[in-house]
Amino acid sequence: MLRHIRFLKSVFMYSITAFGGPQAHVAMMMKLFVDKTPYVTKEELLEYNAFCNLLPGASSTQTVTLIGYKRGGVPLGILTLLVWISPACFLMGLFSFFLHRVDSQTLHKDIFKYVPDMAVGFLVYASVKAFRFSIKNLITWIIMFVCVIATYFFFKSPWIFPILIILSGATTNLSKKRILEVEFKKQKVKWANVWLFALVFLLAGTFSETARKNDWQIRRPLNLFENTYRMGSLVFGGGHVLMPMMYEQYSVRPEVRRLTDSASARNQIYIEKQDMITGMGIVRAIPGPVFSIASFAGGMALRDMGGFMQLIGCVIGTIAIFLPSALLVLFFFPVWTYLKKYAVVYRSLEGINAATVGIMIASTLYIARDISLMNNDMASVINISVIAITFLLLRFTRVYSPFIVIACLTLGYFF
Repeated sequence: MLRHIRFLKSVFMYSITAFGGPQAHVAMMMKLFVDKTPYVTKEELLEYNAFCNLLPGASSTQTVTLIGYKRGGVPLGILTLLVWISPACFLMGLFSFFLHRVDSQTLHKDIFKYVPDMAVGFLVYASVKAFRFSIKNLITWIIMFVCVIATYFFFKSPWIFPILIILSGATTNLSKKRILEVEFKKQKVKWANVWLFALVFLLAGTFSETARKNDWQIRRPLNLFENTYRMGSLVFGGGHVLMPMMYEQYSVRPEVRRLTDSASARNQIYIEKQDMITGMGIVRAIPGPVFSIASFAGGMALRDMGGFMQLIGCVIGTIAIFLPSALLVLFFFPVWTYLKKYAVVYRSLEGINAATVGIMIASTLYIARDISLMNNDMASVINISVIAITFLLLRFTRVYSPFIVIACLTLGYFF
């Protein structure tokens, strides 16, 4: 592992500067892990990202885990995952302890003012880099434009990304002339991870339901693990889909039960709506995976059981939300690598890469629509300048991307 310390340092720097959500995260990965130090190629990164968008769970987390897995197998993949999630989960768990002690008016909210501009700059850079590699002929141009339009108008739908990727891969399989079938030796599939995933899912559900029916004293920790693990196993669309699910599970539904049957609801998980909304706002303002909201929710869920149990809640939330993503990606990726030997899958990569470019372009436009760009005032001039300078620094210099993040935060603080 000593030879991977430099790589893990890069992952840590990425984890404390990765703002803007999963699409912007991929753009930062391209700068850090492809251009700055070639840990993976552009082709591999686009493939990993597209593959992870087919799976439930945290796509940007799965993508960076695969980069570690590619370099050092399962041990480095797991270590990469831990380094990536630790800063955000630590901050969100800590925030659950201090939520009611911090005066929100004392927080300098404008420090994050130019983070969306920076995210757009990163996305423009990634789109340009990916475009040169992925868009080569008429069919890829058509796929890209269709994906731009569909993603822009259905951006909030959790199913839009996997649907577009699957359809795009199928489209480039309509022609079988360019890539012919070849013979290769079949391999045995290792099922250990997927069986572990299913076993944890079943055991968590069984113990959680038993604890609920019998009203065990440890009911809430068990319910917390099962609820969070289930969400991490089934959610498509990233953290922006996960947060409404958590809000409904931990705030809306328990409040209704308390009004209708207070006796049965006395030992259930309940997070006040305003607390949950505050946590959902804070997680958007810190770097790292949006799924770290689970660390906050876990701490808030067990807050009234004492400080030690609140800490346990943070740990439960963190493990339960990211464990499914790790098990699924580390099982399915070797299967995917094996399936790529089939011409039908290899042909699909052309369409999948074109769809990825379309999704990135649409994400750029979707984020940019909430930024003042055409108002003929100083704010618009600054926003355009931040986007342009971010892109130019990424495209034509070797400036380390964390310095760009620090500069944008400093600009927001003073201006």
